[in-house]
Amino acid sequence: MSAAVTEDLLIVGAGGFARETAQAIRDVAAADAARGRAPRWRLAGHLDDDPALHGREVDGVPVPGGCELVHELPAARVLVCVGSPRDYAVRARLVRRLGLPADRYATVVHPTAAVSGSSVVGPGSVLLAHCVLTAGVRVGSHVAVMPQVVLTHEDEVADFATLASGVRLGGGVRVGRGAYVGAGALVREYASIGAWSLTGMGSTVLGDVPAGEVWAGSPARLLRPAGATALAELAREAGGSGGALCGRAGDAPVPAGAPAHGTEDGTGPNGRRPQTRMESPVV
Repeated sequence: MSAAVTEDLLIVGAGGFARETAQAIRDVAAADAARGRAPRWRLAGHLDDDPALHGREVDGVPVPGGCELVHELPAARVLVCVGSPRDYAVRARLVRRLGLPADRYATVVHPTAAVSGSSVVGPGSVLLAHCVLTAGVRVGSHVAVMPQVVLTHEDEVADFATLASGVRLGGGVRVGRGAYVGAGALVREYASIGAWSLTGMGSTVLGDVPAGEVWAGSPARLLRPAGATALAELAREAGGSGGALCGRAGDAPVPAGAPAHGTEDGTGPNGRRPQTRMESPVV
């Protein structure tokens, strides 16, 4: 048996994504046990601001109180697992509100996920069952990657993005900060999905999706501006960064609420230079 230390892990949120993450943590523990080693995590509870949940259990996991309890349990690692297509900016707002250092956040990768040694996943991110990261993929912080998502060579997914179940990205795709890509969407190689945009479920994206817009269809086309909370995040970051709205995933962690920034460099489709070397994944 490994002498590795089991750490307490708190999930902020108690909705669908939080429940899926809790199950992934159980599956990680089962995989650890099958390998004869101590589990990496002990699921200590869900934290949720809904007082009706306090003192109850969600799928057998206690809800001891609201989100601010993370500050009373400083030894516990944390995951913020909130958000939906109706308000996909809530995860960024909550991380900013909690103000925790990056090293408080866990990174959870389901044991059935295939993450290449040339890919990297940032703190606070969750990869659910049967995800695939093929080669040189960079996933930022607080990213939600739902089941059966496929990220191919040199894809970049910036902080706070959400990739719903069954998303497929061609090589060299850039998903901007806070973007939401709906279930089953297909994105052509080297396309860019703009910051705080929403791509509808089942869409076929053949070109770039601008920041702060909702696109859907096959081929995807503009439907309307993004919702008020997403546009508020976009405006907040534009005001602090001179309009640079799509940071590179996998760079050094950006403090909660800091502006995203980054520039295109080199040559190739969309002016981007493919990445050729990255660290081993954080798991």
